[in-house]
Amino acid sequence: MQRKLAAILAADVVGYSRLMEIDEADTVVRLGTTRENMIDPKIAAHNGRVVKLMGDGELIEFPSVVDAVRCAVEIQQALAECNEELPADKRLEFRIGVNLGDVIVEGQDIYGDGVNVAARLEELAYPGGVLISGTAYDQVERKLDYGFDFLGERQVKNIEKPVRLYRIRLGDHPRTTAAWMRGKPYRSWLWLSAAAAALVLVAGSVVFWSSSRAPSVELASRERMEFPLPDRPSIAVLPFIEMSGEAEQQHFADGMTDSLITDLSKISGLFVVARNSTFAYQGKSVPVSQVAEELSVRYVLEGSVQRAGDRLRVNAQLVDVLTGGHVWADRFDGNVADVFGVQDAFVTKIVEALKVNLTGTERMEIARGRTDSLRAKEAFDEGWSLYLRFNAKDNAAAVAPLRRAIKLDPEYGRAYAALALVYFRVEDYDWYEEAFFKDDEYSWNQRFGVPPNMVVRQGQLQLENATRYPTALGYTAQALDLLRFGRAEDARREAGRAIELDPNDPEAQIAMAWALTTSGKPSEALDHVQKALRLDPNFPSHYVLARGVALFAANDLERAAEVFDQGAKKNPNATALMPPFASVLAGLGRRDEARRKLLVWRPGTNQAGLEDLARDYKFPIRWAPEHKRVRERLLDGVRAAALPVAVTVSSLTAELKRGDRDSRRIAAKRLGWFGTSAAEAVPALIVLLGDVGLREEVVQTLRKIGPEAKAAIPPLVAMENESSIGGHVKDALKEIRDY
Repeated sequence: MQRKLAAILAADVVGYSRLMEIDEADTVVRLGTTRENMIDPKIAAHNGRVVKLMGDGELIEFPSVVDAVRCAVEIQQALAECNEELPADKRLEFRIGVNLGDVIVEGQDIYGDGVNVAARLEELAYPGGVLISGTAYDQVERKLDYGFDFLGERQVKNIEKPVRLYRIRLGDHPRTTAAWMRGKPYRSWLWLSAAAAALVLVAGSVVFWSSSRAPSVELASRERMEFPLPDRPSIAVLPFIEMSGEAEQQHFADGMTDSLITDLSKISGLFVVARNSTFAYQGKSVPVSQVAEELSVRYVLEGSVQRAGDRLRVNAQLVDVLTGGHVWADRFDGNVADVFGVQDAFVTKIVEALKVNLTGTERMEIARGRTDSLRAKEAFDEGWSLYLRFNAKDNAAAVAPLRRAIKLDPEYGRAYAALALVYFRVEDYDWYEEAFFKDDEYSWNQRFGVPPNMVVRQGQLQLENATRYPTALGYTAQALDLLRFGRAEDARREAGRAIELDPNDPEAQIAMAWALTTSGKPSEALDHVQKALRLDPNFPSHYVLARGVALFAANDLERAAEVFDQGAKKNPNATALMPPFASVLAGLGRRDEARRKLLVWRPGTNQAGLEDLARDYKFPIRWAPEHKRVRERLLDGVRAAALPVAVTVSSLTAELKRGDRDSRRIAAKRLGWFGTSAAEAVPALIVLLGDVGLREEVVQTLRKIGPEAKAAIPPLVAMENESSIGGHVKDALKEIRDY
């Protein structure tokens, strides 16, 4: 491998696709003539070498950075003078970037960071302008009489250290003054967020210098991937970099990224990693090979967004991390109002590049699920990201942006569905007190829009609105609402619709998992949880809840404890995990730990308060009637965890023998919370069957002990036909015999 220091000039034509659309043949001829008669002679005069031509772009190497900068300026001066004589639709304007840096030589080709920086500078340059790096400026500052404007440092994609940027003041030269003044509104530091004059939606204008950059892409390894690659094209969309330097524009860039993920995820022929996982890389300089290995995908889409007022520029490239090749790359310039057209073009071109079939139904769902309001989309993204954090405070904070999204677009189905889920969570996890913060100046009504006793009703109203504008998220919300009432089969139907519409949506997979768990099929549920975790490797904490409870339902308490423990460490704010975690630990006999988890859930609670909380705790999901015993077992575990550690099966058994009737009743009831672990109490419980006043509690406890209570079958059979207790006895006999 040979390396050297070289001056690199990168250039391309502004609005080339638009010119080609107007008159393809004429544009090709004029570009060729311009290169031959105007550009090539200046390159030769300054000892330059054309490394490659790429459609409307050029990559040129110079032995001296002084020569490179002089050549760039003279090219722009000559073009500006020529363009003065031409109508607007015939002008050829170039952007030029110049860098001095280390390059790798391979035959006649060069590549490496020195080339990459030049390409990035070209992308950032204004039409008709020249942008140079700090390394180039340091060499020409005292050798050339041009005026320079320092534009600060910028972090550019795939370059670890920020790059100093300098703009050459071409307006200082008489022959370029007219051209400069034409574009003056864009000629300030804010040009970084400006764009060209017209929206161009056409493939083939490669702006990432794909052939020159490809060798520098570190290849990913299948062996290092967390999961095997899916059997269909797999893609991760990284957060688009916001290039204007204005913090308020970040929401716009994030919204565009999220929209692309949402649209692509609805295509059944693709495997698309969820937003929650790809946004974990935001602001980090991570090689695409590492992203691919951590998320286990073959393709990574990365890009940048520049916006100033109504002007927009979007760059994007799709990288095959196993070959280092660029599957597709393009740049779109135009108006912000056309951003949805840009997104549609991206989706279409990505699908075409990956040779995936996009069905008519999928096209319709993509169009139906989005909003035409940029501000509404930004508000939705803000609210949804808060919802995913799975805690009372952020859940409450999600209300305002979601309501704002609906106000901006009253037909925004996803926003209605998300808001319904937010309201339901307040009730489901009893987040009433936690969601109201005394140090907050807003009242409950100002925060939620309704009084506390109307939260559930408000959620139902939002869900009704969501059904008017159907989306995959709407069906997911309907499934979760049905599970609140134990309607597992109906929930499976709605979750199935959600998956059909959006096969890459992990939320739909989690809804299906809950529906299967509560239908008595926890093993199948775990398959859907695993799909959700695969789609969103940086999964939110409510996926932990679904997985842990499915394992609990499958009687795999050891694995359930591990899952809850990992989830609690990953997100300490997800205190809603603590009650089921405590139940699992209690079932394993680890009651000290179980008690501590409840105190994480409700810190500072005294013993009486802890027992009251456990007694009143209501798990938000209900099982189908024929499987309701699983939920009962989960709740019993929470109650056992809340008991003083000194209260054991042995101490409670002793209480059955010596206490008064009320003490015996309490002891019998508490023994039921220990389930099969209370087997040693069976003889004492059989004795108490003779006490009519204690029979109901005793029968219920024998039922919960299950097959370990077989010794109680004869006395229970004798009581089976008694009208006052017969129904409970039959239930107990069924559990003891068939458990």
